Amino acid sequence: MNHTLVYSKKVFNKIDELWQNKTLLVYFLTAMLITLPMEYIIGSLTCILFLIVSFSKFKKANFSISGALILPILLYGVMLVSLIWTLDSKLTIRGLQKEVLFLLIPLAFCGLPKINRNHVNKVFNYFSFAMVGFAVFYFLKAIVKFLVSGNANVFFYHELVTLKLNAIYVAVFASLGMFFFLVKKNKLFVDKVGFAILIVFIILLSSKNIIIVDLVMIMIYYFFFSAVSRKTKTILVSTVITVFLSSIFLIKPVRDRFMIEFETIFVDSSLKKSTEENQGPIYNISLKQAWNQDKFQQNDFFPGAAFRVFQIRIFKEMLQEDAIFFTGFGLDASQNKIREKVKEYNLHSSYGEFNFHNEYVQIFSELGILGFLIVVSMLFISIKKGIRNKDFLLISFSVTMIVLFLSESFLSRQRGIIFFIVIYCMFSLANNTDEQKI
Repeated sequence: MNHTLVYSKKVFNKIDELWQNKTLLVYFLTAMLITLPMEYIIGSLTCILFLIVSFSKFKKANFSISGALILPILLYGVMLVSLIWTLDSKLTIRGLQKEVLFLLIPLAFCGLPKINRNHVNKVFNYFSFAMVGFAVFYFLKAIVKFLVSGNANVFFYHELVTLKLNAIYVAVFASLGMFFFLVKKNKLFVDKVGFAILIVFIILLSSKNIIIVDLVMIMIYYFFFSAVSRKTKTILVSTVITVFLSSIFLIKPVRDRFMIEFETIFVDSSLKKSTEENQGPIYNISLKQAWNQDKFQQNDFFPGAAFRVFQIRIFKEMLQEDAIFFTGFGLDASQNKIREKVKEYNLHSSYGEFNFHNEYVQIFSELGILGFLIVVSMLFISIKKGIRNKDFLLISFSVTMIVLFLSESFLSRQRGIIFFIVIYCMFSLANNTDEQKI
């Protein structure tokens, strides 16, 4: 018995030692990020374990809270208060369970040992190589599926990683890893290979917004942050642009996703080309139609940009018809209102199952102006710190989130919540950020 107690004491002392020197903390933060592409239960258990250990160390911690960490806690407070006016208390309670990480993770960070940029870089290094591993896994899986089916679409978009996992979310995760390899000093050969693999992976995932953001941010890095010579910059930027543009124009599935968006800017009710056999004609709705047309037909199809324009339009109408400017409909309680608008405009009922696909609109519709301002403030603080410290990785994360929030309700899914809040808190807690000369 005494032997067991002595052994247990040694184990706990070792855990405490690893916690104090931040080794265990780095592993926990890494684990929460690299489990994002896995099953939800794995990510949930990882977060629970991190929170249990973090809160158990509170007695020995110097609890301190910064303005940046107050904001997500305040956001959860608004979510909680929305129970008072919500249109559907059951949905709001369910939403509060999902969004509780906006409260718990920042609180845990308030009691964590202080970390510096070296610790953050270790986390991103492990995470980036894990994303390379996932990319290789999905490449091999797609090759096997292609050999069985002969269908080349298995290499692209949702079919590459499954709709449940969602190609857009995976592209966001892969982009962060790609940016880390991009800014990493003294790159090894394995870093360069990882960078190349993630670029290919992102292109095959075919997320238009992420591809454009990544291209622009890589160009910004080489022009304003990289210390290489002007001639080398020109060669590198030209190579990156050539790779991206060649992929867009030469790879048919990627090209088709871009072309349908360009087509719907100028052409009303163009015929949808990718229809199934025995399916009647389906017409693409243009941006102009999405914003102005009074009624639609059941066989009308909204491409990505047109659909998001329509969602903004119906949100504008909701603001005019319902007193939601200050309160919103309540957390996760806007979906029935979307269904009503879909029915009003005679759209196919399946469109009523989609949320706003715009985080700014989603938050505003559910929590009112205060929730909207909190989210915008978090993004502002993040990019302001990145610019002040000349930290390209933080800038790229912030820009990606700002743009992504225009097309996805990113914080409505567990993967999005964990990714955003963990990285936001890490950058908020880290000090001694190494400046990159512009």
